[in-house]
Amino acid sequence: MNRSLIDFLPEHAALDPVSFHMPGHKGSKLYKELGYGHILDNLMDCDITEIPGADNLFQTEDVILSIMQKYQKLYGSKRSYILINGSSVGLIAAILSSTKRGDKVIMARNSHKSIFNAMRLGGLEPVYLFPEILEEHGILGGIAPDEVERLLQENPEASCVVLPSPNYYGICSDIRAISEVCHKRNKVLIVDQAHGAHLKFMDGDHPEAAEDGGADVVINSTHKTLASWTQTAVMNVMTDRVDLNIIEDNLQILESSSPSYPLMLSLDVNAEILLDQEKKELAFGEWKKAVDMFYAKSHEIPGLKVMMDPMLDHTKINIDMSAYGLSGNELEDLLMEKGIFVELVTGNIIMCMTGIGTRREHINRLLEALKDIAASRNLVASSEGPDHSPMLTMRLERAAVPESKISLNLDDCEGRVAAGSIIPYPPGIPIACPGEIITKDLIDYVKGLRQMGEKVIGVSQMGEILVGE
Repeated sequence: MNRSLIDFLPEHAALDPVSFHMPGHKGSKLYKELGYGHILDNLMDCDITEIPGADNLFQTEDVILSIMQKYQKLYGSKRSYILINGSSVGLIAAILSSTKRGDKVIMARNSHKSIFNAMRLGGLEPVYLFPEILEEHGILGGIAPDEVERLLQENPEASCVVLPSPNYYGICSDIRAISEVCHKRNKVLIVDQAHGAHLKFMDGDHPEAAEDGGADVVINSTHKTLASWTQTAVMNVMTDRVDLNIIEDNLQILESSSPSYPLMLSLDVNAEILLDQEKKELAFGEWKKAVDMFYAKSHEIPGLKVMMDPMLDHTKINIDMSAYGLSGNELEDLLMEKGIFVELVTGNIIMCMTGIGTRREHINRLLEALKDIAASRNLVASSEGPDHSPMLTMRLERAAVPESKISLNLDDCEGRVAAGSIIPYPPGIPIACPGEIITKDLIDYVKGLRQMGEKVIGVSQMGEILVGE
């Protein structure tokens, strides 16, 4: 309890850890090898405010406007906005700019918590799109265009459609087909591409970027897989279906009035890397070689199961070693002992998030660690499928969102109506939303997560949640 970030961060860096989590730059080496080491050396002196010549994020005319124009060129957008409160603020602004209070919004049930927050802020009524289920892995997959069409037919008054692509595991939806469904009814399509900022720039066999697939507004967390720093993102407005003036007004309402110049600087560096063909080819070439090497060599480890899917962004490496009797949490612990840190654990799956800073030495350490783990254990014969979380695919019954709220212990909440969201983090996807009825399975699942030390937003330290009075 007496430790501080002043202690923790240098100690962690001294471990020479391998990062298979966000951010995508994976540390200072990328900036140094691409010629931006001088920025790191003078970072404190770059922390300024809106002095003359430094421009203003909410009335861009000079250097910040230049950054926006770089992203406009990179993504082929009508207008690009840089975000210093993460993709969350862009998603909320896009939704509020596409709706009026009380409107229906057709949204994926596996959306990020920021989209649920937009529903609350805008007084909006969600109509849930349920993703397909990848039965082999027990996780949620993409959104089917036919399901979007069905809900639009049933809810013709809905203002817009909102969905993630890729989802947290890297599974993409067919945005081109979904955009055609939306646009023939003149509906706005907003894509949370937080996990796919890189797709526009990938060569080879990768799912299509939402900007190329016809989406109206696309929000990208450039910090997740590219070279900008945590809390930075870009919103790309691709069509005229959303008023730019309204978007800009909502952004200035939602974002900090003291935007961080170091964060905006990192967005500029990221854009410069992508615009410089030599630097881009170097960074993306090394990244691709590293990822390809993993898939080429992973089959050498008996019993190792690696997720493959035609709609998978393969920079997300999903691994299952349940053939050795290991759950995802147990495998994560074994990897951490070897200095390897992963992004996400779900059931028996760990997800290793690679990024623009991932290199072959990182993959080598992962492969060697997995080989060592396999060599130290025996394969387990089992006819049972993987032990995945039932909450990933469970649909809770819905009631009216409570107007009055009280806090109750989890054990006393079976059958009560949730008045707040319950959100394991990561991945930041609510497993219970306001208006959904709490079940015993959900209570047991949340208690299990907490016993394993996992973070669950919406549950107090005393184990209480908000329910209807």
